[in-house]
Amino acid sequence: MKELSHLNKYLYKYRYRLLMGVVFVALSNIFVILPANLVRSSLDLILETLKEFKADSISLESKEANTFFSDILKYGLLIIGMALVQGVFLFFMRQTIIVVSRKIEFDLKNEIYQHYQTLPISFYRKNNTGDLMARISEDVTKVRMYLGPALMYGINLIITFGLIIGYMLTVNVRLTFYSLLPLPILSLSIYYVNNIINKRSEDIQKGLSSMSTFVQEAFSGIRVIKAFVRESDSISKFNDSSDDYKKKSLKLTMVEALFMPLIMVIIGLSLILTIYIGGLEVIEGDATTGNIAEFIIYVNRLTWPVTALGWITSIIQRASASQKRINEFLNEKNDIISIKNTTSPISGKIQFENISLTYPESGITALDGVSFEIESGKTLAILGSTGSGKSTVASLICRLFDPSSGTIRIDGTNLKDYDISFLRKQIGYVPQDVFLFSDTIKSNIAFGGESSSDEEITNIAKDVDLYDTIIEFPKKFDTKVGERGITLSGGQKQRVSIARALLNNPKILVLDDSLSAIDTQTEGRILRNLKKELNKSTSIIISHRVSSAMLADKIIILDNGKVIQSGTPQSLLKEEGYYKNLYLKQTENEESIL
Repeated sequence: MKELSHLNKYLYKYRYRLLMGVVFVALSNIFVILPANLVRSSLDLILETLKEFKADSISLESKEANTFFSDILKYGLLIIGMALVQGVFLFFMRQTIIVVSRKIEFDLKNEIYQHYQTLPISFYRKNNTGDLMARISEDVTKVRMYLGPALMYGINLIITFGLIIGYMLTVNVRLTFYSLLPLPILSLSIYYVNNIINKRSEDIQKGLSSMSTFVQEAFSGIRVIKAFVRESDSISKFNDSSDDYKKKSLKLTMVEALFMPLIMVIIGLSLILTIYIGGLEVIEGDATTGNIAEFIIYVNRLTWPVTALGWITSIIQRASASQKRINEFLNEKNDIISIKNTTSPISGKIQFENISLTYPESGITALDGVSFEIESGKTLAILGSTGSGKSTVASLICRLFDPSSGTIRIDGTNLKDYDISFLRKQIGYVPQDVFLFSDTIKSNIAFGGESSSDEEITNIAKDVDLYDTIIEFPKKFDTKVGERGITLSGGQKQRVSIARALLNNPKILVLDDSLSAIDTQTEGRILRNLKKELNKSTSIIISHRVSSAMLADKIIILDNGKVIQSGTPQSLLKEEGYYKNLYLKQTENEESIL
């Protein structure tokens, strides 16, 4: 219960509704005892009256018989009426406690999702998306089962036992003992069977998850499968996965098939004991026939709470395990925090002062003593081979990570002093791995602006050489791009991403290899169109192409996390080194794009 204590704040929040639920549970159980009393009284009345009628030879049409039938009718109507009242209270019981569980489920999911949003990129680098989704969906569902059914039936069990067993003991202690004797065995049996069911259910869930992952990958990579003619191999693997899932499901079905027979056997044993011991008590004169009927009703009423005891225990165990997993992420802290929450206007001067960064999860040193400076409104190009640390510079400017050592300044102010949300709103960032939402082209572009007009979106699309392509689509800007923009080409996705970054008129623009999927001629047109936009902001162009760097005021070359060259495009061409060699290789036999 230690892990589940995190939920106490929610239980306190909805305490009044829960208290009402407890009241309704108590009232519904009172109306369990009263009908049983009426059954006993009516049965005793019937037996006594029939004896008198037989002894005194009273006719069924007599006045006494009419009075007897009238009394029986009253008993019947009272029993029906109380059953209806009990049903009403059971309805209200569920409408309070189960509704509370749904409200807490809603609150908990929002808490987890909001916390996810606050966590740094490093958290997402070490945790996969499937695990994040499982904790906010499957684990929360298991916790809700504790807050709803387990809590409701747990309260019902305590109140039912207290009221019914307490009353049974006042009627006949011996009959009570023998009537309830098999019920603990039932509870332990249910607990044992439930554990087996839970373990096999978890195996099935893992099998289903594995099969779903395989199918998702197969559908996502269908073009690769068809290109390499591996359909048969894919079908064979799916058959193996499906067969494993079938075998696990059949094992679970076999155990579940034993569930109801086990319950019925033990309940039957309890009823046999009740009738047998009750019969002895009637013979000895310590009980009436009505008491036997009354106790049978009580045993039936106690069967579900006792059966639920093992089920409730199992639910609490699973909920505790799930809440522990949830707490692990909720206890994760964001180390990317603002020191002074500065929100002073930004013009865009950037300084890197001896910056080093080693990723803690991998131990890889991405940057080692990097220093450079770029004035406001100027353009810096960062070139280098794969793994040289170019994208790390972009991540540091957006403060997705903090450097291991060194200081980054914007307009002379330490980057850590800025309010993080304010800082990121001043930056237009186009990541290397382009991501588009499953929405329209218009919505994906507008995602970068607070409130953008259609005219602004159109103009930005023209600047990134995307407008002519868009208007050829049947639905133009309202074209759905599909999951992760699958309906668009790589170059089109990159241009949508650039348009999104430019729409908010950022003070700092970071393009992280954002023209890699575009041919050099289109790249040249886009860069020429963007020249006006680049002059409005401090721009960082990260690329492996020298053509992307031609508009830059300054270029730095990174290699293994260190700056090995820096200068203007013209000065770097005059000295031997990485830039000149790269320029000669990439421009050989090509016309200039500018």
